[in-house]
Order: sequence, then structure tokens, then C-alpha cells
Amino acid sequence: MIRVYEASDLEDLLDVWMAASLVAHPFLTADFLASERENIPKLYLPNAETWIDEAAGRVVGFIALIGAAVGALFVHPSQQRRGIGRRLMNKAKALYPELEVDVFTANPIGRAFYAKNGFQPVKESVHEPTGQRVMRLRFAPKRGSEAG
Repeated sequence: MIRVYEASDLEDLLDVWMAASLVAHPFLTADFLASERENIPKLYLPNAETWIDEAAGRVVGFIALIGAAVGALFVHPSQQRRGIGRRLMNKAKALYPELEVDVFTANPIGRAFYAKNGFQPVKESVHEPTGQRVMRLRFAPKRGSEAG
């Protein structure tokens, strides 16, 4: 079930984020991940519109939107390939018919997911905090078709 994030979801959300980050971003340092874990509740969540997918009372995935930009989309590795990411993305597409996202070029899982969901590359740059290359991707529905 997709619903709006609540403060009581924080620990589950952080657990999902960390578990998925370790799988999708093995190139990130432990120090960077620790810093981001602190920044999520202090900096990111207060400035994002966050939706969670919940199963059996636990967060299994979430998407954080900053306007029409996907700031984060994570699904717990034990729950991946069950349509959770697609449901969360469809929620975002229903709210914002055009979306953008940055994804690390070294993250083949994320790149494949976004390509499957209709995102196209726009440009590449360097993520300054990590020195890793990132791709800016954009989703815009084709004329005459609906998002989702």
C-alpha cells in the first residue's frame, strides 16, 4: 500500500535505504553513507514529498520527490522485483507528468530501472561529494500517451 511518509516510518525507511544502497552503490564509502544517513532526516526528508510502500506494517520501499525531481527511490533488496519500484514511480508520474533523476553511472540496477520506466539520458556530470559520475535522466510522456 502506498501512503504518505510519517515520522514514525523513519527507522524502517533508513533500513530500506541502507540495505538498498549497499546493493546498488557498493562504490560509496562507509563514511559517505554514514553522513547521508544523518542527512536524510535532517536535510532531505523535511524538503521532500515522500511516499512509502508498506507491507505488513513495514516500509518496503519509498520515493522522495523534490518538486518534479526524484531525490530518492529505494526498495529493500528482499522485496525487489515485485513491482514496488514501479508502483512508487507510477505514483510520482501521476503527480508530475515530467520527472528528472540523477543516477550514478556505476549503478546498473538503477540505470536499468529508470530506462525500463521510460527515462532518457540528458547529461553526465560528477557528483562532487563522491567524485562519482552521475547521469541526469528525464521522463516525459510521449505525445498522445498517458504517464504510467
